[in-house]
Amino acid sequence: MCCVAALTVGGCATYEPRPISAPATVAAYEARTLDNPELRAFVQRNVARDLGTWPPPQWDLELLTLAAFYYHPDLDVARAKWGVARAGELTAGMRPNPSINASVQRSANAPGGVSPWTLGLNLDVPIETAGKRGYRIEQAQSLSEAARVAIVSTAWQVKSRVRVTWLDLNIARTSHDVLLGQQRLQQTNVTLLEHRLAAGMASTPEVTLARLALTQSTLALTDAERLEADARARLAGALGLSSSALNKVAIAPDPLSWAPALPTDELREQALLNRADVLGSLAEYAASQSALQLEIARQYPDAHLGPGYTWDQGQRKWSVGLSLALPVLNQNEGPVAEARARRVQAAANFNATQARAISEIEVALAAYRASREKLIAVEALLAEQNNQLRKAETTFKAGETDRVALVGAQLVLSQIALSRVDAQAKTQQARGALEDAMQRPLGAPNLPATALQDDPRPTKEEQ
Repeated sequence: MCCVAALTVGGCATYEPRPISAPATVAAYEARTLDNPELRAFVQRNVARDLGTWPPPQWDLELLTLAAFYYHPDLDVARAKWGVARAGELTAGMRPNPSINASVQRSANAPGGVSPWTLGLNLDVPIETAGKRGYRIEQAQSLSEAARVAIVSTAWQVKSRVRVTWLDLNIARTSHDVLLGQQRLQQTNVTLLEHRLAAGMASTPEVTLARLALTQSTLALTDAERLEADARARLAGALGLSSSALNKVAIAPDPLSWAPALPTDELREQALLNRADVLGSLAEYAASQSALQLEIARQYPDAHLGPGYTWDQGQRKWSVGLSLALPVLNQNEGPVAEARARRVQAAANFNATQARAISEIEVALAAYRASREKLIAVEALLAEQNNQLRKAETTFKAGETDRVALVGAQLVLSQIALSRVDAQAKTQQARGALEDAMQRPLGAPNLPATALQDDPRPTKEEQ
């Protein structure tokens, strides 16, 4: 018995305390930067180009996305959940332990010359039947696959937030540049009209309207500056960094002009084959299948083999026992019914997820087409206004019109340019929504799931 106890204790796991310090986690978060050499190693492994100097002079969307994959805590949570699911596979594969029972008896009126002691030793060896262990393992493997796929889904959400905030930053920057030029034109226009007013060649309402337009341009410029600062702060959060980590980091600009025509059928097929939520729902349905098989198998009782040895007042006795639970009062009907209902629920969830995927990609495609058509129309309008401006410049040089008319044509062009920025922004936002519906980037390779499954940080920040 002592040997058995020693062997049992020797194979046990030990507890290691890992306290969490809130001040330490805050300090570790604030210490994160984009010039981390371990981040460079992770980025270089997953980017198809030579990084050259580190940190790079400008961070484009691809590099920012990889930085988010390296730092963002949501991925840590998803990986931890997958770790729990993988541990569940170990639990499912465990076999029940046998048990041992020892007993000692003493007879108070044993005959003379006969030992009054009776010693007994019995084993209980459980034997699972009907393939229950195999069904448990299959269920745990399916749940583990669903948790693994959830890492990909979380990574896409992280990527999407980076893209949205990076796009917002570029929209604010581009709008700021156009508004700055517009403000200067408005200021020139006000100055010219004030001179006209002083010469009696313009009315007070004309000057008032010009000043009002200048005020509106100034307010719009201030708003663009605020939006740029806000987008930069949100971009830091999307990367899993503090705002101070981006203070001196140069973010690469984007022309906001990529808007190709897209094949509908191919995109729908890619979405249905690659969306992580569809694959996860399919894995959960497989788990419900195994769960139902397990509950059906539990209708058949497990056997308990009980060999024993007894030393009974000098006599040695061997025994073998077999016990079974009798399925008389119930045959596991309740758990079987629940498992059947959960399988129906899992099937309905998969169908709903698949239908939602189809709907989302169709809606996103329609929005992308509409925004692209609007962009094409605005581009044509801008080209026409450029022609008008060239004509205005020609007539101005010929002395047929004054500078006020020329500035007016430039202001019209500036307003259309601002409309183009808005159309470009909506087109890129629609493109991003389409990528979200597909959970696959357009025009660029997707990062393999294997690059996201393991924690990329070799040394965890202090918890």
